[in-house]
Amino acid sequence: MFSEFTINVIQGLAMLFIVVVGAAILVAVVLFVIDRTQRADAVRRNYPVIGRFRHLFSELGEFFRQYFFAMDREELPFNRAQRDWVDRAAKGESNTVAFGSTRNLGVIGTPIFVNAAFPPLDDQYASTDPMLIGAGARQPYLAGSIFNLSGMSYGAISKPAVQALSRGAKAAGIWMSTGEGGLSPFHLEGGCDIVFQMGTAKYGVRDAEGRLDDDKLRAVAAHDQVKMVEIKLAQGAKPGKGGILPAAKVTSEIAAIRGIPAGQDSISPNRHLEVDDWDDLLDFIAHVREVGGLPTGIKTVFGDGATLKGLFDAIIERGFESAPDFITIDGGEGGTGASPMPLIDLVGVSIREALPQVVDLRNAAGLQDRIRIIASGKLVNPGDVAWAICAGADFVTSARGFMFSLGCIQALKCNKNTCPTGITTHDPRFQRGLDVQEKWGRVAHYAKGIIKDVETIAHSVGVSEPRKMRRSHVRIVQPDGVSVPMDRLFPSNGE
Repeated sequence: MFSEFTINVIQGLAMLFIVVVGAAILVAVVLFVIDRTQRADAVRRNYPVIGRFRHLFSELGEFFRQYFFAMDREELPFNRAQRDWVDRAAKGESNTVAFGSTRNLGVIGTPIFVNAAFPPLDDQYASTDPMLIGAGARQPYLAGSIFNLSGMSYGAISKPAVQALSRGAKAAGIWMSTGEGGLSPFHLEGGCDIVFQMGTAKYGVRDAEGRLDDDKLRAVAAHDQVKMVEIKLAQGAKPGKGGILPAAKVTSEIAAIRGIPAGQDSISPNRHLEVDDWDDLLDFIAHVREVGGLPTGIKTVFGDGATLKGLFDAIIERGFESAPDFITIDGGEGGTGASPMPLIDLVGVSIREALPQVVDLRNAAGLQDRIRIIASGKLVNPGDVAWAICAGADFVTSARGFMFSLGCIQALKCNKNTCPTGITTHDPRFQRGLDVQEKWGRVAHYAKGIIKDVETIAHSVGVSEPRKMRRSHVRIVQPDGVSVPMDRLFPSNGE
């Protein structure tokens, strides 16, 4: 009937089955005892072993929603339609679609661009002219692109991510902000223009007490690629709190670049120690500009107009030459950095409300030719960028859009060292998945794709290039479902 070999195989499989079942029963018994006797988790105490599945399903829930259940326009912070546009642009693929929009145009706040009856012909289009920033600085900056790379520090993101972004920025002709973590060799190696961001901890240009070291600032500014200095007062992820880099991400190399101890949490002060009021801020801007010789501006989050008006009043009193060369307005929608939930959810005004008000404050002070406005905050698609230009921004920057171009899957692990795409981790196992040679091209394609489609919107509303768009060119959907021109909501013409 059966050969001796077959019988031995069957007996072996039977024995293996018994061992596996026995081990499973033993594990279940051990887990039952542990769950029944522990006091921290009521569900596991009342439902030993089975109760553990609740935690597993809770962990997996966000991933199942993303891949199986959420519609294209439902997810937060970025939905599938937004991510897919970036992915196609980054691949250099066509972003044309068919059979109508999947966007619900009745949602409050939706921008609808006003098409022109007689748009410019193909030979009447123009590329956006470069714009000068910091005419009064020793080394003014002629910025070539309306769309640029916002601050993500080496530490918050990985070495290969910085390298790919640097090379891609060079290929696209855009600037790259260092974020508050200091200037690393990896920012420079791609050859792109650099905006050095100085956070409240002054990483990379600090002395032993955490104050500004002028000699270190001069050394940073001496690099030909470094074009501007951005003094960070606040960012959208956590207004009122400094940067947070967990100890797991503070490697010896990152610690050396920042000028801090390795293996310890890197937590920045919630504001610059030298700055107690607007006059102090203007003094500090003037000092940084004089030491570095570069256009110097600030990055902040809008809280209310009455407070920010104090800055413009101080500038008028002291003279236009005292003004920052640019103001970057970050929306309160949050950002890439680790942040306490109350701050990321509840503090800071959205860029949609903040940007027009800041532009109006600048214009009312007569500073439209002196201070450039840079908009940031969930502006990752062409419509977002075009809206910001209509509202009065001179430039737009994005961080998370470029993360998507690198392959970010919105795993929501940025604050940990476990990013599965290698973008926000220093674990070599995960970094191996981010191939610099392949990804820098995606970065460049994405930036060029944004600019091309923003130009397309500009042409559709009847102007030859994006900076000629005005608030009258876009309508905003109201609670009653009717859209009204943005210049009716914010009467300034944005010029």
